[in-house]
Amino acid sequence: MSKPAGIAEVETADRVFSALAHPARRQILLSVHYREVCSAGEIARRFDCSWPTTSRHLATLVECGLLSVERRGRERLYRTDGPHLKEVLKQWAGYFS
Repeated sequence: MSKPAGIAEVETADRVFSALAHPARRQILLSVHYREVCSAGEIARRFDCSWPTTSRHLATLVECGLLSVERRGRERLYRTDGPHLKEVLKQWAGYFS
């Protein structure tokens, strides 16, 4: 059974806003955006978080589409998906116009 029109967009916005609700995830997102590419280790060191905490934050940001991850050997490299964030914000703000 398919969802009513607009529900998928609202669910996507819910996931994005939920991810952005945590200050550490907002900081991680900005840091990766300005550095363009960061490894998981660089992010963990930069924010002085435990490895499991950093992994959970990164997984949340990847799951909602704000970060993409590329594996290179044992390393994982993270990049922001700015167009996805802009589109979610644009759609959500459009409800109020």
